[in-house]
Amino acid sequence: MEPFELTLTEAAAALRRGELSATELTRSVRERGDAVEPHLNAFVTRTHERAAAAAELADAEFAAGRHRGPLHGVPYGLKDLFDVAGLPTTASSQVRAGHVAAADSVMVSRLHAAGAVLVGKTHTHEFAYGLTTPQTRNAIDQSRVAGGSSGGSAVAVAAGAATFALGTDTGGSIRVPAALNGLVGLKPTYGLLPRTGVTSLSWSLDHIGPLTRTVPDAALVLAALTGPDQGDPASLLPAGPGTGLPHAKDARDAMGTNDADATDAADGAGLRGLRLGVPTSYFFDRVHPEVETAVRRAIERLRALGATVVELPMPMDRHVRAIHWGLVAPEATAYHEQTLRTDAAAYGPDLRVLLEAGALVTAADYLRAQRARTLLRQAWTRIYQQVDVVVAPTVPITAAAVGQEYVEWPDGSAESVADAYVRLSAPANVVGMPALTVPVGRDTAGLPIGMQLMAAPLADATALRVGRVYEAAHGTPVQPAALVG
Repeated sequence: MEPFELTLTEAAAALRRGELSATELTRSVRERGDAVEPHLNAFVTRTHERAAAAAELADAEFAAGRHRGPLHGVPYGLKDLFDVAGLPTTASSQVRAGHVAAADSVMVSRLHAAGAVLVGKTHTHEFAYGLTTPQTRNAIDQSRVAGGSSGGSAVAVAAGAATFALGTDTGGSIRVPAALNGLVGLKPTYGLLPRTGVTSLSWSLDHIGPLTRTVPDAALVLAALTGPDQGDPASLLPAGPGTGLPHAKDARDAMGTNDADATDAADGAGLRGLRLGVPTSYFFDRVHPEVETAVRRAIERLRALGATVVELPMPMDRHVRAIHWGLVAPEATAYHEQTLRTDAAAYGPDLRVLLEAGALVTAADYLRAQRARTLLRQAWTRIYQQVDVVVAPTVPITAAAVGQEYVEWPDGSAESVADAYVRLSAPANVVGMPALTVPVGRDTAGLPIGMQLMAAPLADATALRVGRVYEAAHGTPVQPAALVG
């Protein structure tokens, strides 16, 4: 096995034991990136010199007996919305031509403190306002879309050009590309990871989270980066014992072995006592049969692992998309208001139309969306009095062909690809609850299928537990070496 094929958990353990150096790991990941980047175009900027220096520093610290944690010496990719001092933050847009960040974002500061090695900044749909990342190709099938808007981050990890990556999620932008590329993607509780220094799409819906190859990998990243920040008004209290959120001890424990999870999975005790909510409406409406079959099979496997399955209808399902649009459209337009006046021609035509449409949403409509969001949150609070986790498909279709604009459903209706991808992801953003996607199989074309695990706000650990136990029993991490010929 080449070093770039290691999961984060495997790489961190090998580094700590001295079986692998950060320089060797970073070189392997860089060379993998050299091989796949011409085919996939995952990166806006690659940071070879920076990465080499950070890896050398990590090796010197390991030699001196200093270990900063599980991310120390591990190469990562960063969606090009995060500021890194001295590097451009392009948001994959001509609007940002010539922009160079003056300071690190909070997440980059924490990654630097954790000793992680930045190998590059990854493509996004322009200003994260889209679900396909058109300039990047799917890591499994280059004739398919990568998903978005964190498409570059997903493809870099799936192809082995980064061991893990960070993305943002406003309506599925972590979970969608993760699902389409066969990865694990986590959108944490709103405010758990601070967004200071990150280009915004919609301030009340934006989340930061990891894209990884396994659930324990995602837990390691979350634990290392969780914490409050005065610069983000949505930032939550610190994680720690008694909060139900990941913290440093969880990260250290996850560094060891998954034997306990494997034992739980084997004897059926792993999810005993956990109540699993299966929607009878919305989440299985207009879903491709192969996607539905794979997810329902995974649900039965979770039942076999000890979970109790409870069927229940979804609240206010007819209003979810309207609420989401009523929030994201005016908030995005407000963020871009000045630039639209001074440099509108620099925006891509699809984004410019969306931003101009957002200007047509009235203040009264925005307030109605906020009020409806409150009602939806209250309804989901009642759901989590009945169940611990809601399970559903992450996306209704697998990766669409490049250039495909619409999905035709058996009932005769047509839906844009972007609308199809956001439809099942948006509820978790509106409510602010954690949502984890895990791969649960492939369709007949060999394209990955994702299952979404949604838990109550601040119950991130519960979603991770379900995903971890399922993965220990039935998961197969992506093997980057097989992705690109």
